[in-house]
Amino acid sequence: MIIADSFDSRTRANMEVALEQACRLLAAGSDHHDARRQIATKILQCAASGDRTLRGLTEAGRAAAIELRESHVS
Repeated sequence: MIIADSFDSRTRANMEVALEQACRLLAAGSDHHDARRQIATKILQCAASGDRTLRGLTEAGRAAAIELRESHVS
C-alpha cells in the first residue's frame, strides 16, 4: 500500500489541493467518503509513478472524479 507520508511536504500539499479540487466536481449528495478515497487513490498512484506536480496530480484527481460522476449517471 502507498503511504502519503512517504512523500515530501510539497507533494503532500499538492495532493491535498488536487483532492479538494477534484471533490468539488462530485455531485451533491454523493457518497463523499468512498468517492474521496477513490480519488485519493488515483492521486497517490500518480505521485508514486513520479508525477508530483500540482498539474499532474490535479489532472489525475479530476479524471477520477469525472469517472465516478459518469459511473453514477449510467
